[in-house]
Amino acid sequence: MFIKTPLPFVQAFVAELHEALETYQPGTGLSRLQRYWLSFCLMGILVSNSVCWARFERASLGHYSLAALSWMFRQSKIPWECLLQMSVRVILGKYGVTHGFLVIDDSDKKRCKVTTRIFKAHKLKEKVSGGYINGQSIILLLLVTPRITFPVGFAFYMPDPVLTAWTKADTTLKKQGAPPKQRPPKPARNPQYPTKQALAFTLLEAFKRDHPAMKVKMVLADALYATPPFMDQASTLFGAQVISQLRHNQNVRFRGNLISIEKYFTQSRGVPHMLKIRGEEAIPVMVNSARLYVDAHHKKRFVMALKYEDESDYRYIVASDLSWRTLDIVQGYTLRWLVEVFLEDWKSYEGWGQLTKQPDEDGSSHGLILSLLLDHCLLVHPQQLARLEHNLPACTVGSLLAKTRVESLLAFIRELLLADNPQEQLTRLSQAIEEVFQLAPSKKHLHNRDLGRLEPTPSLKYRAEMAYAGV
Repeated sequence: MFIKTPLPFVQAFVAELHEALETYQPGTGLSRLQRYWLSFCLMGILVSNSVCWARFERASLGHYSLAALSWMFRQSKIPWECLLQMSVRVILGKYGVTHGFLVIDDSDKKRCKVTTRIFKAHKLKEKVSGGYINGQSIILLLLVTPRITFPVGFAFYMPDPVLTAWTKADTTLKKQGAPPKQRPPKPARNPQYPTKQALAFTLLEAFKRDHPAMKVKMVLADALYATPPFMDQASTLFGAQVISQLRHNQNVRFRGNLISIEKYFTQSRGVPHMLKIRGEEAIPVMVNSARLYVDAHHKKRFVMALKYEDESDYRYIVASDLSWRTLDIVQGYTLRWLVEVFLEDWKSYEGWGQLTKQPDEDGSSHGLILSLLLDHCLLVHPQQLARLEHNLPACTVGSLLAKTRVESLLAFIRELLLADNPQEQLTRLSQAIEEVFQLAPSKKHLHNRDLGRLEPTPSLKYRAEMAYAGV
């Protein structure tokens, strides 16, 4: 696909982003050149599914060079620190969103083994293989509303290297049978390396500060964030229900004794219910619930045991607000799956899944912002807006991008045909293709390589026969 001029809906989105910046803080808007560069970059991600200046250069047939695009990314005074925030305001205003739910999750970005300049790259546990990879860990905040779902914040996570080294050494000493007194004490956490829970709460605080009029009814997160400080602080911040998940061996108090959640709920069977999954079809589930004192939280929580029809084990959901009904909490927790859908779309179609190699903190952060801005931009596509305004299902990201890429190609062809001298333009296009798309030599084919003799040597025939005979 080629890019001649950014599509009208992309230019309109960037123009609204400029107006939002000027309204927020006069004088911080985007210049004409910055607006065009940002529009072109969004088109480049849309067409190439990457944040890669070399691909952008090829898509423009050399009209914009790799060096010029990279210079704008690095040196232009674009207000990156509030660009995503203003984009969220544009989407909220366009759709008239006044309330919604916040979903928190983290995602890993695999990197190569040697990443000296990739921001906060570290050793990660790979879920698929069970081994370890080098990569980045990103905390994402998603806003789910009755009409649309889109990202509103992110942060890069890096474990404390001193604590990581201590944990590794302490685990080794435990396996060797060393008593606690002979093991080094746990070092204090460096504030420069906050936990994932602390980063997630920082994102919630930023969203509350930037969008004070938004009514947040519920905060959803997986078991990693089911810690007492996070649940209590998030609940207090928004006055909202916080729903997460507990491990099966978490202790609760029952009749003066501490027992695991799993043991508690095995004492009574679950009740069959029909549960609506994200407001769609109802499916049969087994549900049991109780307001229990969770020992690690030092207070009562609303705990539910949930099992779907095709599952053998229960999962245990925990909620901060005890005044909700059981089925409302369980049904609300099903919305957490939407963050998995977003992550799949984001990595598959919106540029973050490949060729995001911009180094240092600015490179990673600004590249990620560009990728998230494309997700916002697709929400203002005319057909997407029309469908949602007429209460029709929204388009998938994949189908919308496929259509938009074709629209981009048609716009390129239309501009070529409407030129004053189409034949001359076509000749220039052919020359540009020859200059930009250089053929690279392949190492798969062995033409003109010195491969040696690769055949038997007559003088060694006798020695081979002796070896075969066992002499």
